[in-house]
Amino acid sequence: MTPAGQSAPAQLRTVKLVSGDFLLTVNPLDGSEIEPCPPGEQPERPARRTAAERVELQRAALPPVPPGPASPRLPLLERGEERERLVRLLGQGRSVRLTGPAGSGRSTLLDAVAEDCADLAPDGVVRLNGRHRAPGELLRDLFAVVFSAPRHRPDRNALAGFIRDIGAVVVLDDLEFGGTALDELLDAAPECAFLLAATPDVPAPSADSPLEEVFLGGLGPATALELLSHIVERPLTEEETNWAGDLWFESEGLPLRFVQAGALVRQCDELRGDPDEFAAFDATRSRDVSLPTLAEGAAPAPLLASRLSESARQTLRFAVALGGEVPHQAHLPALIGDTHADAALGELMHCGLLSPVGTRYRLAAGVLAQLREKGYDEDSVTHAHTAAQHYAWWSGHPSVTPERAIAEADAVLTSLSALVPGRDAAHLGTAVLLARSAAPVFAAGLHWNAWERALRVGSEAARIAGKVAEEAYFHHELGVLALCTGNLGRARAELEASIGMRGALADKRGTVAGRRALALVEDRTAGLAPKPEALTIRTEGAAPPVPPLSSPFTTTTPQLPRTGPAQEPTTLITATAPPARRDLAFLGGNRRNVVAAGAGALLAVVLGTVVTLGATSDKEDPPTDKVRNGQQTEDDDLPDDWDAPEGPADDMSEGPDDKGATKSPSSTARPGASTYPDAPPRPGTSPSSVPSEPGSPSETEKPPRPTPTRSTPKPPSSPTPSESEPPSQSPSPSPSGSESTLPGEETSASGPTATESSSAPLM
Repeated sequence: MTPAGQSAPAQLRTVKLVSGDFLLTVNPLDGSEIEPCPPGEQPERPARRTAAERVELQRAALPPVPPGPASPRLPLLERGEERERLVRLLGQGRSVRLTGPAGSGRSTLLDAVAEDCADLAPDGVVRLNGRHRAPGELLRDLFAVVFSAPRHRPDRNALAGFIRDIGAVVVLDDLEFGGTALDELLDAAPECAFLLAATPDVPAPSADSPLEEVFLGGLGPATALELLSHIVERPLTEEETNWAGDLWFESEGLPLRFVQAGALVRQCDELRGDPDEFAAFDATRSRDVSLPTLAEGAAPAPLLASRLSESARQTLRFAVALGGEVPHQAHLPALIGDTHADAALGELMHCGLLSPVGTRYRLAAGVLAQLREKGYDEDSVTHAHTAAQHYAWWSGHPSVTPERAIAEADAVLTSLSALVPGRDAAHLGTAVLLARSAAPVFAAGLHWNAWERALRVGSEAARIAGKVAEEAYFHHELGVLALCTGNLGRARAELEASIGMRGALADKRGTVAGRRALALVEDRTAGLAPKPEALTIRTEGAAPPVPPLSSPFTTTTPQLPRTGPAQEPTTLITATAPPARRDLAFLGGNRRNVVAAGAGALLAVVLGTVVTLGATSDKEDPPTDKVRNGQQTEDDDLPDDWDAPEGPADDMSEGPDDKGATKSPSSTARPGASTYPDAPPRPGTSPSSVPSEPGSPSETEKPPRPTPTRSTPKPPSSPTPSESEPPSQSPSPSPSGSESTLPGEETSASGPTATESSSAPLM
């Protein structure tokens, strides 16, 4: 037995799991550790189970057989038509929802249909229970039955791929959702035929749902009497027949009510036959035992319980304290203090007070409310505290497997939740201890809904009790869980809270674990965020290569000195061939600041050059009448509309030194024009020079007397690199009056275009 207040054992269990692309190490001491899954830890692809493995797995998932003599299996009466229709629809690949009130025999009918459909689908029949289960959890349960993936929890996308490949008849009892959630479940498994059982109070399917509806009602009067006679194993007397007829009107023919009524009649027979047989159970001792009243027959739980053993009644009190959850029979001796208390489960089953739910038992429909009316909920908090103390010791024991803990998860969580509202110090301490013991086991068993519920209740209990270290642990675990499920915002908040608390407590190991997990959150957030484009200029047409900054543009413009060892010499490159479309991105970091400063200085030099040239020019003649040394004017060669279209960059760069090159100041570099190397070109302009190899001579050499070039406007689809190139960009005559050509420069006196390039290695 478990001593009250006994702490969890010192031996700790660490379990490694793979969740998506994370490797999760469940550590009950300092908190779970999470990291990207290294190559050597990657799990193998989940393997499909064989038919024998599936049968064995589902057999192990059935509720335990109660000790004592086995109860006779009741026949399935008046359900042949519904059974045949369900099998036919499932055989056609249709999904069906079976709706019936609690106690109408839905689970019994599902058992019969599952037997008939065993060979319909390649993956057989999969039995699931939907109590307290969301669509995502049910899909993972389906995956766990069909595929073998120990310690592996695939992410949502991988899970969807596996589920789509499953072809099975899925029999789902106790469905608790409808609408779009139900559509999500059906759409996720298109190759499965679903048989869903629900009560009328469950939300209905959506209007366009492909589900077939089958309604299940009560039994007819004759069938109800036949069932009652089968339970008492003898013909009914006239008095019993009349009593059963009145009960049929009261219960609307629900089979559960007649199972419980048969237990009442059987108890009456036993009392009449040998009243001393019930002496050990302090039951009623009278040979004059009459049939129960109609009210007692309609709500028979208190009367049935009064004729059971003390251990059975104590079991009912624990079940009421746990919200209808019945502890596993192996826990009853420790909880009740009777070594033979496990037999109480058989007594309750024979009386129809329990119903199987998944891997466990619960109080049958209506029994919980009936027992509460008779005072069975007195001292419920005390019973819940006793159960929590026992589960805290049991769930932390090294011999308890995660599968066993998961089977008891609802009882554990109910006992945990019952201790927090009272704010009793002893109860809060037990709640924290139970949450610390049970949460790692739920995580290791991949039952993450139970893991989250335990962590949240434990965090609340620790906060109320003022246990900062325990609260920090729960926040850390909640952050790791949120990271595994992809809720990055929640993960960041929980981990930051945990790091702050552990930092205040000087818990270095816990703080380091929290910071590692938080770093993964930041990395994952950065990976999911879209690439920022705030520092990028996009152009509609083809963009030229990025022109560097620090090259000398003309002989009149001084070269900017280097500002740091990180910079490299660059030159201005122009091209006539339209390059591929690319983005012009600004430089980053300190280099961006250096480039901006250099560009500003260059702009000032260009503006000074323009102002100086304009001031020294003859005010009588326009700038277009000026010529350079050694150059003649040819007015006849100039077009009348020279300044109508925006010319190429080379025409602009001729500036006031070429006669007829420009007719307005607008053809020179504008004061407000950008000199940044990555400024985008304006649409409607075209590149005007071809890049050449460093140091290579130009392809053609022209006479020493170049003339202004006639230029035809380029199509708007080929933009120029920039309008802001300085006018001194053109070749300048040598002091002797002869024209000198730079390496890679090309000039033309008569062609349709004039191109020039000064080249150097690109940055």
